[in-house]
Amino acid sequence: MRNSTSIYHLEVILDAIHDGIIAIDKQGRVVQINQAAAELVGAAKDQAIGQHIEQIIPNSRLRRVLETGEPEINRQQELGDNTVLLSSRIPVRDGTGQIIGAVAVFRDISDIRKLAEEITDLKEIRSLLEAIINATQDAISVVDKEGRGIMINPAYKRITGYSEADVLGKPATVDIAQGESVHMKVLATRRPVRGVQMKVGRAKKDVLVDGAPIMVNDQLVGSVAVIHDISEIKRLTEELDKAKQIIRTLEAKYDFKDIIALSPDMVRVVELARKAANTPVTILLLGESGTGKELFAHAIHNSSRRRHNQFIRVNCAAIPDSLLESELFGYSEGAFTGARRGGKKGLFEQASGGTIFLDEIGEVSLNVQAKLLRVLQEREIVRVGDAKPIPVDVRIIAATNIDLEKAVAAGKFREDLYYRIRVFPLYIPPLRERREEIPALARHLLRKFNQEYGRVVEDISQEAIALLQEYAWPGNVRELENILGRAIINMRPTETVIRPEHLPQFFPHGPRQAPVASAFVGQEARSLKDAVADFEREYLRRALEQHRGNKTRVAAQLGISLRSLYYKMERYGL
Repeated sequence: MRNSTSIYHLEVILDAIHDGIIAIDKQGRVVQINQAAAELVGAAKDQAIGQHIEQIIPNSRLRRVLETGEPEINRQQELGDNTVLLSSRIPVRDGTGQIIGAVAVFRDISDIRKLAEEITDLKEIRSLLEAIINATQDAISVVDKEGRGIMINPAYKRITGYSEADVLGKPATVDIAQGESVHMKVLATRRPVRGVQMKVGRAKKDVLVDGAPIMVNDQLVGSVAVIHDISEIKRLTEELDKAKQIIRTLEAKYDFKDIIALSPDMVRVVELARKAANTPVTILLLGESGTGKELFAHAIHNSSRRRHNQFIRVNCAAIPDSLLESELFGYSEGAFTGARRGGKKGLFEQASGGTIFLDEIGEVSLNVQAKLLRVLQEREIVRVGDAKPIPVDVRIIAATNIDLEKAVAAGKFREDLYYRIRVFPLYIPPLRERREEIPALARHLLRKFNQEYGRVVEDISQEAIALLQEYAWPGNVRELENILGRAIINMRPTETVIRPEHLPQFFPHGPRQAPVASAFVGQEARSLKDAVADFEREYLRRALEQHRGNKTRVAAQLGISLRSLYYKMERYGL
């Protein structure tokens, strides 16, 4: 009774074990098999008992263990249904040491082996990915969902100057010199972030960063950022800009992309100028001083077939009448005392094949006007002191801020010349008539000043823009340029946005028609010289506004020469 109970308890215990167990006697017959083994080999327990082991497991090595008496530990064995077992086989001995049987303990490792193969594949894939990441020239940074560094590549270390010890396990902001963390933004929004400019590393290099979330089974597990080093590109761009500036001092400086045109009137003028550029037509640019007539002249030349030839600018009002004729048309040897031996080419000869821009043509004397008429009619010039005509192929662009029709009526400008230069007139509206362009103009000028002054002024506040848009701008775009230049000088090095307090003290912060005295209210005590200079500047500004930029009328009203007016305008930035 006790023996049968013990056998029952043994079978229950064996069936409770998850590993398969098979025991055989000395003849190789199965004397014990538990439920796990029966299921693995695909045989019923009752049928398996008494059968030869090889009938149940054809490739069993238990018979070999019986013969050799040597155990086999943790050996792999394949069954016919692609099942892989991990088996240990041990001989069973009696009290005298004689082998009386053998037992095998085994388990199915098919899933484990499959998992091991997958792990091996994953290791290979990881090695491949690491090789790719390490080979890329762009820096790569990976953080976990908490924003702490878990991976960087060699390019990252080269760009930032940081090692794994400086970054891994540290917050994502550890490498940022200027700007906000792309990693933290990605983790907060779970969305990709593109094209963020910032400065990173010890050298504060300029970089462009793209970031993206790392999702596993719809769960956010981290963020990856690709960091493009643009410091070299920026340096080359700056060198290119400098080269362009040098070239522009030798040729026409601007083209149509440099003209801000947002108002309907300005858009129309630019469109007409583009159409006229590809024709040989003589163009007359009309408008107040500082509206951008010279800018249009440059752009027209650069869009014409003559763009690869000379562009010569002549400010007719800035050259005395006694010199203007010889400058424009040249002179022959011995034409006057002090004339150069062999004579001198005039600007028209130098500009042959290109364009000559005659600014302030309304200030030219009647004598010079007659010679200009000959150039337009005959396409030839005669040097001072000579009688031999010299053919020239020059396109003329003229500009004036005075009313030429009134000048013709007053006998100050030749009627025939007027109609010769007024073949294609273009009127450039003053800044006060296109105030909607002031924000774009201001930001365009800021980029120019940043290059010239070596500053990093990023923007201009809406409050400052509002003040600029309230102003009458008698000096037009030129005055806007001067005001912004002074505002940048008034800024501290750490400030990056122009605000109302940065605008010059004499800039009227009130209504456009405020009295002159309002420019000085609330200012600190200054010297009399400074106060007089501020008053004179404001008085000149009002006079220019009253006469719509006509400098001849302003000079007459103030009782000063035109040359003195130019000097004062340049001195006060008008």
